[in-house]
Amino acid sequence: MNSGTLKTAALLTAISFATTGCENLTPGGNAAVFGGGAGILAGSLARHAGMSTGEAIATGAAVGAVVAITTYIIAKHQADARQRQVAAQRGRIASQRIARRNPSSSRKTKPRYIAVDTVKNEKTSPKAKKAVMIYDTQSGQVVGNNVYDVQSPPAVGQTAKFDTYSAEYVGSGG
Repeated sequence: MNSGTLKTAALLTAISFATTGCENLTPGGNAAVFGGGAGILAGSLARHAGMSTGEAIATGAAVGAVVAITTYIIAKHQADARQRQVAAQRGRIASQRIARRNPSSSRKTKPRYIAVDTVKNEKTSPKAKKAVMIYDTQSGQVVGNNVYDVQSPPAVGQTAKFDTYSAEYVGSGG
């Protein structure tokens, strides 16, 4: 076996041990572990790709922050009809407000996805402060049928990662 294969196997083994050991962490603990790890990895990759040390640190910090925000989602479940209806209504209102805020700007300045609060239901985690769904501002519809239970929501206007979507958090859209 060559050294590259051995290093890759060792890295994958270490990662699997690290992630299975984190299953009992709080959302804040997960944010620290995974956000910090992702930031270090991104910064290292950026430095090896030729960025200056300062640029690599900035890149790592930004990536770490996005990953940390992502880990505050404590549960995900399927929406009921009422949750979809509320999220769609709030998404439309927020999308219209964003468009009015920047009437002469191009479509590219309007976020494609926004995260809107919806109502909680019996499936919502008791630890959740907010139940959030993703709204597509281009199609004018709620994306998918997932509700994300969030223990610590991002600030309004901040972009956060929800599964594969990077969405600007707008709260209840009002």
